[in-house]
Amino acid sequence: MKKFNNNTIWIINDYAGSPFHGMTHRHYYMAKEMKKEGIKSIIISASYSHFMINEPRIGERPYLHEKVDMIDYFWLKVLKYKDSRDKKRVLKWFQFTYKLLFLPKEIEKPSTILCSGSAPMLVLPSYFLAKRYGAKLIFEIRDIWPLTLMNFKNYSKYNPLIYIMQKSVNFGFRHADEIISVLPYTNEYIKEQGIYNFKFSYLPNGIFLDEMKNPLPLNQETKSKIPNEKFIVGYAGAMGMGDGMDLLIDTANKLKDNKDIYFILVGKGSEKERLKKRIVDLKLENISILDAIPKKEVQSLLALFDVCYIGWDDNEMYKYGISANKIFDYMYASKPIVHVYNGQGDLIKEAKCGISINQQNPELVANAIVELYKTPLEKREAIGERGKLFVLNNHTYKSITKKFIEIIYKKKLQPQTT
Repeated sequence: MKKFNNNTIWIINDYAGSPFHGMTHRHYYMAKEMKKEGIKSIIISASYSHFMINEPRIGERPYLHEKVDMIDYFWLKVLKYKDSRDKKRVLKWFQFTYKLLFLPKEIEKPSTILCSGSAPMLVLPSYFLAKRYGAKLIFEIRDIWPLTLMNFKNYSKYNPLIYIMQKSVNFGFRHADEIISVLPYTNEYIKEQGIYNFKFSYLPNGIFLDEMKNPLPLNQETKSKIPNEKFIVGYAGAMGMGDGMDLLIDTANKLKDNKDIYFILVGKGSEKERLKKRIVDLKLENISILDAIPKKEVQSLLALFDVCYIGWDDNEMYKYGISANKIFDYMYASKPIVHVYNGQGDLIKEAKCGISINQQNPELVANAIVELYKTPLEKREAIGERGKLFVLNNHTYKSITKKFIEIIYKKKLQPQTT
């Protein structure tokens, strides 16, 4: 095992989770891989998010320290809210940001702070904490805020919340020692803000091989709702704004007379109930929406699909790229992918593992699905295998974390010896 001096990293992310607590998992996986290199990760997260399956048992305490698979988590108590559209979610952002200024003294001092919250304001206390401890500050961009709110919710750039977010983000762009992003073209956005003196690295999402190789069996309740005699077009993931769910329902409507093709949507999100109502209103019998399943069952679910779907609404913000976790899950499952996307960095095109469509057109999506339906099984399997090879070569958390460590320490890692 390689050892580093000054090797304690704080990961500040109010949505950081674990396989037990629920999404999101990126920093859990990175912490697991850094531990193999002798680097200690301390994850500082919020006691509640709408992604959680199991909340930390924090009670009335201001914070909770617990170990999850030998990784130190510090959960800061925040208020609860109903869903992603609840205005209390914004209050939670500010509450968590404020609490970062009064962290428990028992937390071991960091040599590096990775700031990766959805709330852009987190970079402000992260900067002052980095100054206090003489630590390097890494500013990670997972979504481009406040552009996401402006594009999907039509917020004006003069809205006070948007103004605060933009000022905070730009502060981070100017003052972070390094900027990393899961989106390959975030550097273009930074330049559009009039900022040119920065260090940027693309650090995508990916898969954690240890988990992928040993999936749990799919629970019987979910499995019983998937027809085994049909050609299954499946979606597994969030059902929120921008996820292309209406287009998939429109496609199912186009193919309602084809009795061999069936659509399955698995997950949760702010749009789920509305989508269920649409299916009822359209009287569709070839599509079902099922409840979310544990992360460790996802590969067992995908094994039952013949084709996987992922779509994105037509939005200019995708010119900065995408890095949805479900893409890499689909690829590892060796399934052909139907991808509706008109932005930069189309990973399905790059991997040649499916059919990409650059228009929000249900007829084109239906044609792509029928084309794969008519494709012989061995050819579909070959398409899927190209995706698996691509994700193994480019998107494992082992390789992603190795690059992250190299960004921090400015030196190449040698392959581990066994």
